[in-house]
Amino acid sequence: MTLTLPSKPRKLPTQAIGAKIFHWLNIISLFIMLTSGLQIYNANPVFGGRSGWHIPPLFTLGGWLAGGRHWHFAAMWLFSLNLVWYGLYILITRRWRHRFVGSNDIKALQKSQNPKRLIYAWHRIAYTSIIPILLLALFTGIGMYKPAQFPWIVDLFGGWQQLRIVHFSSVPLFIIFVMVHWWLGSKAGGSELTDSMFW
Repeated sequence: MTLTLPSKPRKLPTQAIGAKIFHWLNIISLFIMLTSGLQIYNANPVFGGRSGWHIPPLFTLGGWLAGGRHWHFAAMWLFSLNLVWYGLYILITRRWRHRFVGSNDIKALQKSQNPKRLIYAWHRIAYTSIIPILLLALFTGIGMYKPAQFPWIVDLFGGWQQLRIVHFSSVPLFIIFVMVHWWLGSKAGGSELTDSMFW
């Protein structure tokens, strides 16, 4: 009779752990920003003025305007610092070369018949397109948070209401990105790949 020792638990590579932390922090901070942002929205709806369409309290966080603002900007710092950390990571490891769209991806869309290659090309396009959306959301958010300190941001968008509309529109754009990002990830590596980003 031979004794077999239990195999050592497989260690997760640092990259895999980093990806999980990054995705979880994004999910948490985005959920807080979305629900607290809806609380802020209720104080003065973007569409229809104060008597416009209100979000049910079940989907809001903060309880009132100031509470919503506190949660919103706390989550904004978490989200922003997480993005900075990720940006430094892909810069130092030079992974940006494989994350963002290049001329080869554009050529692949025009000529390639390989489904995998096309999925990777679309994924890089989606990954690249989210950068200006994120920057726009942060930029307009700063303008709304500190209009007295940054009046030029308000002026740049033609006024307070227009600034709010642009900031508000970044939310559905980001939700669309998340759905496309998840769908392309599942196409590229199945549920195994998408699950590995969190578990």
